[in-house]
Amino acid sequence: MKLVLASNNAKKLGELHAILAPLGWELIAQGELGVSEAEEPYCTFVENALAKARHAARVTGLPALADDSGLCVDALGGAPGVLSARYGGEPKSDARNNEKLLAELAALGPGVSRRAHFVCVIVFVRSADDPQPLIAEGEWHGELLPAADGDGGFGYDPLLWITDCQASVANLPAAEKHRRSHRGQALARLVERLRQRG
Repeated sequence: MKLVLASNNAKKLGELHAILAPLGWELIAQGELGVSEAEEPYCTFVENALAKARHAARVTGLPALADDSGLCVDALGGAPGVLSARYGGEPKSDARNNEKLLAELAALGPGVSRRAHFVCVIVFVRSADDPQPLIAEGEWHGELLPAADGDGGFGYDPLLWITDCQASVANLPAAEKHRRSHRGQALARLVERLRQRG
């Protein structure tokens, strides 16, 4: 199946491709098809993912896959949430996002909870006006480290410590990350729903 991925994030494309390629899905980044980035004005992951998927499908005429994902920190009331990619301002910068997050946690004092989790909502639409989009969600829980640890992955991966792995997300082998991650969980659920739909 040929799908347009409603994202221009090369690292995200690589991660999704690695998970979906064995299923026979060919992902094409929207930028390769001349699709501009959609507006993401909503305060929930699901609304933003749906807006991106419909936009990509409308422009290309292809089925579309979109995700909206981010980090939710308990002590910050769920922030950075849907603003995760732009938390440190424009242009987007993983380093600035991580610096801002650590500074905000530090300002809350030494006893503050460091619990946090990654969220991923994936939406699949057959067309721009699909009345029954498939929606799947995954969460990956951990604790925020006081400083970055590891060079792998992207975004907040160096900051989230996964207790049962005894490693930061950035230090996990790619295959293990794909299997355990919020995005991997959401994709597995989406694939199961697609199989049920037939």
